[in-house]
Amino acid sequence: GVFMYSHLQQKVRNAEALAQKYKQQQEALSAQLQVVYEHRSRLERSLQKERGEHKKTKEDFLVYKLEAQEALNKEKQDSMNRYGALSSQHKILKNQHEDVKKQLLDLQLQHNSLKLEHRKVLETHSQKYAQLQQEKDSEVSNLQDTVFKLREESKLLRKAHQEVHSQLLNAQ
Repeated sequence: GVFMYSHLQQKVRNAEALAQKYKQQQEALSAQLQVVYEHRSRLERSLQKERGEHKKTKEDFLVYKLEAQEALNKEKQDSMNRYGALSSQHKILKNQHEDVKKQLLDLQLQHNSLKLEHRKVLETHSQKYAQLQQEKDSEVSNLQDTVFKLREESKLLRKAHQEVHSQLLNAQ
């Protein structure tokens, strides 16, 4: 009975020691669990905060993206308008260039025609001038001959007049 009592007491002490050990382990685990819960709670708060910031950042990004898209569309529209204006101005200038080229070609043809006509008129005038010069030279020559003949005739008439005059004086 004593042996049994002693044995049972030994078992009770062992059981109490084991219970004490388990209690300490439980308290350690509870403390660790408390730390884990606090850490989890902090992580959840941090996650909530991050989610809030992420949501705000996402909204800001969407606003920025929308503004950037609007600005890009406006710039694209402005560029298209400028391109259209420049394109029509280019067409107008191209047409003007073609008109000026055509006018230049017409003026060159007209110039060549007038040049040819001028050359013909110049040749005609030169020929007329040469002909008139020749006629003048011929007429001058004829007039000089006539003057020479008339002088000769005048000398002869004076001589004859002188003789008639002398004869008249002699007869008187």
